[in-house]
Amino acid sequence: MVNGVELRHLRYFLAVAEELHFGRAAAQLRIAQPALTQQIRRLETLLGARLFDRTSRSVALTSAGAVLRERAGALLGHAERDLAEISRIGRGSQGTLHLGFVPSVLPLEPLRGVRVFRERFPLVDIDLVEGFTSHLMERLANGALDLAIVRDPDPGAATATTPMITEPFVAVVPGDHPLADRDSVTGADLVDHPMVFFPRAAGALAHDKNLAPLLRSGRRPHIVQEGTTWTIILYLVAAGLGVTVAPRSATFTAPGSVRILALADSDADTTIHLAHRHDDDRPLVHNLLALLTDPPPPR
Repeated sequence: MVNGVELRHLRYFLAVAEELHFGRAAAQLRIAQPALTQQIRRLETLLGARLFDRTSRSVALTSAGAVLRERAGALLGHAERDLAEISRIGRGSQGTLHLGFVPSVLPLEPLRGVRVFRERFPLVDIDLVEGFTSHLMERLANGALDLAIVRDPDPGAATATTPMITEPFVAVVPGDHPLADRDSVTGADLVDHPMVFFPRAAGALAHDKNLAPLLRSGRRPHIVQEGTTWTIILYLVAAGLGVTVAPRSATFTAPGSVRILALADSDADTTIHLAHRHDDDRPLVHNLLALLTDPPPPR
């Protein structure tokens, strides 16, 4: 747009072009007629073109004015839409959010708030990204993610975490295992049996907390096989490859051929956290953060 031309100049011009009468246009705009005449002259000066042919009895559009009448409405419409979009982004009601999550949180439905968020803010796109806690926290810290739902994350200088759900660990053994007929076991009962577990690279703190019931015995378990998700781990247990210790919710979809046993003599637990960057003050992020930390009741 030519330097100095303002949106109000276009609105004033369109009113005169519609009425072809300065008095009626001024009344429509609720401004004084001399002020309107002055603004139209200012617009003509800025454009370097006469927009109206004026006589004491009539007002008519020039050829330049006729072209501007065709285009001014579109210019105003685009400007209004663009400014409205900027306003929505500023309020956090438009944009894109990248939300990471670890698969083991799904049975506890911490993502339930995402559906409500989408209903409240239909112009916000939420991109869900699955991964290990350690990888999600790294991506969050470097800006590739906006928020992450993780399990027992290692502390990071750039990130803050809010606890959401805490739950106990349980033991999982094959259905034909010597311990399968018990109601509960201790870590000492499990530690000498082959174990299926997730890699330490998935998250050091989560790895150590999960093994804590066994480590209390003073011995380290022998991990014979690793899996990248609890679903894989539980099916490896069902196949007889070993035992495991898992968050209780991770066993909700366990195959029927395993036995899930309470862990006695252990107060170890695991906590799901919602993580975000300390310096991220965007309303878009804080709107979702508020909803996920205070989720709506189930429908």
